[in-house]
Amino acid sequence: MGIPSPTGAPSRRLSPAPENVALARRFVRSVLGSVTPDVVDTAELLVGELATNAVLHARTEFEVRAWADAGRVQVRVSDLRPEAGLVPHEHHPYACTGRGLALMEELAPSHGVHSGADRKTVWFELWSEQAPPPTSAWEVVAPAGRTVNVTLVDVPYALYWAAQQHWEGLLRELYLAERVDGRQTAVLPADLALAQDVSNLVCASMTAAVQQETPDSSTLSLLVAFPAGAAPGVVTLRHVLDRAEAAAQQGSLLALPALPQIRAFRDWLFGQIAGQLTGGDPTAWTLTPGAPGDTPTELSPWDAGEVVAAGVPTIAADDLNRIIAVNTPAANLLGWSAADLIGQRLTVLIPEHLRDRHVNAFTSLLLTGQPRILGRSIPLPALHRDGRLIPIRLHIQTQEAVDGRTVFVAQLTARTAPPGPLPVPPAGRYATRPEPGPVHLPTTTKRTKRASVDRAALDRLSLLADTGSALTSTLNLEEGLRRVCHVLTQRLADWCVVDLVDEQGRVDRVCIVHRDPRVQVDEAHLGRLPPVCDDTRGSLPRVLRGAGPLLVTRIPPLSGAQSALEIRQLELFEELGGRSAVLAPLRARREVLGALTLARTRDEHPFSKEDVQLVAELARGIALGVDNARLHQQTQYTAEHLQRALLPDLPEVDHLELVARYVPSSTNAEVGGDWYDAFALPGGETVLVIGDVAGHDLRAAVFMSTLRNMLRGFAVDQQEPPSDVLRRLDRASHLLYPQSTASCVYALVSAEDGGRSELRHSSAGHLPPLLITREGATRYLDTGPGLLLGVEPDLPRNTGYDELPPHSTLLLYTDGLIERRGEPLDDAMARLSRHTAALAQAPLDVFCDELIITLGADSTDDIALLAVRPLR
Repeated sequence: MGIPSPTGAPSRRLSPAPENVALARRFVRSVLGSVTPDVVDTAELLVGELATNAVLHARTEFEVRAWADAGRVQVRVSDLRPEAGLVPHEHHPYACTGRGLALMEELAPSHGVHSGADRKTVWFELWSEQAPPPTSAWEVVAPAGRTVNVTLVDVPYALYWAAQQHWEGLLRELYLAERVDGRQTAVLPADLALAQDVSNLVCASMTAAVQQETPDSSTLSLLVAFPAGAAPGVVTLRHVLDRAEAAAQQGSLLALPALPQIRAFRDWLFGQIAGQLTGGDPTAWTLTPGAPGDTPTELSPWDAGEVVAAGVPTIAADDLNRIIAVNTPAANLLGWSAADLIGQRLTVLIPEHLRDRHVNAFTSLLLTGQPRILGRSIPLPALHRDGRLIPIRLHIQTQEAVDGRTVFVAQLTARTAPPGPLPVPPAGRYATRPEPGPVHLPTTTKRTKRASVDRAALDRLSLLADTGSALTSTLNLEEGLRRVCHVLTQRLADWCVVDLVDEQGRVDRVCIVHRDPRVQVDEAHLGRLPPVCDDTRGSLPRVLRGAGPLLVTRIPPLSGAQSALEIRQLELFEELGGRSAVLAPLRARREVLGALTLARTRDEHPFSKEDVQLVAELARGIALGVDNARLHQQTQYTAEHLQRALLPDLPEVDHLELVARYVPSSTNAEVGGDWYDAFALPGGETVLVIGDVAGHDLRAAVFMSTLRNMLRGFAVDQQEPPSDVLRRLDRASHLLYPQSTASCVYALVSAEDGGRSELRHSSAGHLPPLLITREGATRYLDTGPGLLLGVEPDLPRNTGYDELPPHSTLLLYTDGLIERRGEPLDDAMARLSRHTAALAQAPLDVFCDELIITLGADSTDDIALLAVRPLR
């Protein structure tokens, strides 16, 4: 324990009160007044950390002893709880907990801890002159008494580290709020003390278990020893943290509440510990229903390289709303270079009229822990660098970094053609990915060992390059995967399988390749696999839910299978043989696209932990190739740019303000039939059109384009009343497209004497226009109804007449804005009235964007809307 304490060395006994931390620091400064100032400063800093630990964790009287001898400073901090050992922490630069011991290791050349029968002493030494090599003597007290092993399956370590930091911070702030400020948080002091002790126990036990594992995967399956009687304490800890969360949400603590994914993981962890200590069975995190984002598939820690390599526009921001990563497609879409965006506030990409909304929503998320748009696809405009608005769909999810920070990852799906050429993924994409860790090497002489390392690195890079080339050597995805499996079976495994998950969550086994071409694989193993249910167990279901890569060193018997999916997997192992295997998820863009299974059939060369990192890197490259191939296929079937090109620019009218929006379906990549139009007639009237063609295909787009062009011609030709124009359009469409139908509203706005604006309108089976006065009164204009176009062209049509009050808003819209499956239309129209009334005085672009964000976020249909506001 360092140099012996001299007789009569100065000491100070202090009670475990927060204010006594400052007294401990002042005491050390007063004792060491003659020592070099920088050494005194360091000693004061470190004793403050140790005294804080004594106050928070030991909660007993503590003694501070300090002295100097021949330029060497000694400091001791002792408490009366030797059974409460130190809790080691990961030392990340952004960590908000566990800094005390980390500072000790950084600043004190010699330090340690000694636990006796009645006290525990943490000590450190400092030197005025050059210090000897640092030494460390930390000791961790193991749980006393009988222990029970708790099995924690598929623990995402980055998420665990974030959750641990957060709950320790909550407990610290809760303690200080009770002791210093006297605020009431409805937590008994005894419960708070027990919660702190159990938290330290959980952290120490988890750390000890992790140190026994090789962290070669984003998830760990741990066997953690806990005292047999710890379950009630864990329940108390969970209860205290719930109270602390409530206090944090009310602003009573200097701590933020947990974000949803951290809160869900914490509940799972404590539930597993308490449940298994009382005889319950383990449940993997990947099999837990109701986790953030509906399924806990995003288990890997955040990696900026994932953002840079993504094929879709992607931006990542930290909890200060600063951009920390952006890829080239996102930068090109918004007119920036990626380097110029790094470090800027995210608001630089948000239109001015939506910035307050964004800041309020982001602040609300941090202050309450309650998400509004996380995990949802939200249509809104982004701000181009030149000031233009770019319609996009925004999808934001959270991800934890390895140091416990939360990162907000946003994918931007363009709803229109980007300015300039479409971005092309950079060449050499796979070459920019980080290399996998070292492969397993036999013990050799120094010279042959270096040569072996060089050969292994070259072999690894060669394998990565060959699999990438195999996947991109054909435009057919399944054929590319088959070629990849041929490469892997020649270099790494005896047989190889790829399973893919489609957009509906169904799993298909697309290829099985054996090293020996003479082995015939029954085609019954290919094709659709049983579904992955919430309670489906086994290695393949776990991987398809995001766990892994998983090393399987013992293939379970077929008789032990617990689900149809596991049966199919074990039947394949039974037919092809297998002594060991590695299963890895194919994950890209925060989604699990499938699974890669590599198996070896011989006992003398089984897969080991050293192979897992290489397989993880192979799976990452394959997943990126699969994702790119799917994006390529999707672009072959989507025609949104065609649809956008068919929509017109709005005219400039002196007495009217016009704003339009078009949002394609969030679930359909085909062309839609929704359209709007507006143009000025020679006589000064302004034409307004909204329509919806039945169908979502190229035929519907062609019919929509034809209707728009014919309607323009009829409107300009004779300038008839709206009912007559629609009747002529109906006859023409019935003749040219006899099997097609469409709805449409045709309206004319004219400026009358005295500054009044008059509206004449006729409807062909379309939802009625909505008029919103400046004061917020709403009224549907249903005086000009008629049948759909294409039903009965010879029936007469009606024209409605309405006055548009100054600064009122006329809204024309398609059914995608309001209709929801299973909901009465009257309820949907009433909801639209309420929302528009609340926005009656908002700027017209804000009016439209708020309607799209609020009502169109979860729409499964296209949305078109046209808003008009008389300026006088």
